[in-house]
Order: sequence, then structure tokens, then C-alpha cells
Amino acid sequence: MQAVNFNANPKLLNFVQERMDKLETYFDKVIKSDVFLKVENTTGKENKVFEARVSVPGDSFVVKKQCKSFEEGADSAIASLERQLKKRKEKLRAHL
Repeated sequence: MQAVNFNANPKLLNFVQERMDKLETYFDKVIKSDVFLKVENTTGKENKVFEARVSVPGDSFVVKKQCKSFEEGADSAIASLERQLKKRKEKLRAHL
């Protein structure tokens, strides 16, 4: 996990870690995941960027969300990753 342009508090990092750990319940062959938390220098309220990259055997998923808070961005990005991992798992099952 990397925080860009700011220091992330431990509470936020724990929240993101717990949410990312839950992805393994949908697809247990996750090799690696990278999370980038960025604050953009804009005047708008939606200046928090949550970006996650999840690597699985033979593929990698990247999701980027820009929201008012990192928690909101994490929730929507991780929900999107859950859908992608479920699809990937179903595809693999279909080939067996």
C-alpha cells in the first residue's frame, strides 16, 4: 500500500487492508495486490484517488476510482474487483 502526496493514518490503512483481504474469499489464487492512495491538488471535493492492482495467475485487474473519501473509493473499487474476480473464477471453472 502506498500513500502519495499525504500521510495515511493507520485507521485508513487497516480499513483498506481488511477490505482487500476479503477479495481472497472470491478468488483464492490472488498472487499480489498493490494499492495506491493519492490526493490530487484540485479545488473539487472529489480529489481522493483509490487505485488497486490485483494479480492472479495469467491476468491482472486494475481499478481506479476518484471520490470524496478514500473509504468511498475503496468500497466502489473493491466491489468492482469482486465482480471481476468472480467472473474470472467462473471462466476457469467452465474450462475444467
